[in-house]
Amino acid sequence: MATTRSAHTVWEGNLFQGNGVVSFDSSGSIAQQPVTWASRAEDANGRTSPEELIAAAHSSCYSMAFSNILDKAGTPPAKLVTSADVTFQPGEGITGIHITVEGTVPGISEEDFLARAEEAKVGCPVSQALKAVPITLSAKLS
Repeated sequence: MATTRSAHTVWEGNLFQGNGVVSFDSSGSIAQQPVTWASRAEDANGRTSPEELIAAAHSSCYSMAFSNILDKAGTPPAKLVTSADVTFQPGEGITGIHITVEGTVPGISEEDFLARAEEAKVGCPVSQALKAVPITLSAKLS
């Protein structure tokens, strides 16, 4: 069964002096978040950005995909800690995403861990949606 998740943003003013508020409609579990051009292209100063939201989506999706791949291989993870760094260059756009994962996975070799980490990077649905952007990976077995 397909699912659809929704969010919306109300923006006021021009790009450089304006501001917006992102609302997470589907879950309501995240408070509204302020967003500005400065929080995107300069310092965050307590505000989010499209890139931070993409990083959150990518790190959580990757963790789920990797967990599933490991489990199907008979080596379910005890713990995965995943971060995603999304680089935004004004005038160019999103220029790269770097995923870092460290896992505690009993009974797996370093070689198998790295191979399955790469498989998750390629197969994760968010990675698939973002494949126009270079995605790199650093993986470490604890």
